[in-house]
Amino acid sequence: MFRKLLNSELGRPDIEEFKKLEKLPVTVILDNIRSQHNIGSAFRTSDAFLIEKVELCGICAVPPSPQIHKSALGAEFSVDWEYHEDTAEAVRRLKESGYTIISVEQAEHSTSLEKFTPSPDVRYAVIFGNEVKGVRQDVVDMSDICLEIPQSGTKHSLNVSVATGIVLWHIADRLNHK
Repeated sequence: MFRKLLNSELGRPDIEEFKKLEKLPVTVILDNIRSQHNIGSAFRTSDAFLIEKVELCGICAVPPSPQIHKSALGAEFSVDWEYHEDTAEAVRRLKESGYTIISVEQAEHSTSLEKFTPSPDVRYAVIFGNEVKGVRQDVVDMSDICLEIPQSGTKHSLNVSVATGIVLWHIADRLNHK
């Protein structure tokens, strides 16, 4: 018999404790995400996997926002974030700081996600693109790696919040088992 655990039984840190925890060496970059619910979901997923930061770029809304909060459930307060008018500038800054740049995109010569093994000694900036247009081509051009989530159905893509969850879980799983 299974009994659902109460939130109080999960042993989760509060925001102050979360801020002190060691984070995975991963920054999420949201490239012109139009849906505030998708942005909130990225915050919530980043909180779940101890991601170090979310970079909001271009047309992305920023906290405080009731729509972001609705899906983030407060993760916009626990996860560090910055806003950048231009995604390419944010990527350039992170690349100069030693990050390996990953675009999650369907591209020539992309790496299928299950074949990607992150290194615990590398800092990654993982870019998720606009719901319709994906990651901008000039940003893809700046990338060291393009990761593609394998799919078999008739649709050409996944919702960006779903893709964020899949990719961040994969990276967290591989880094936490090292």
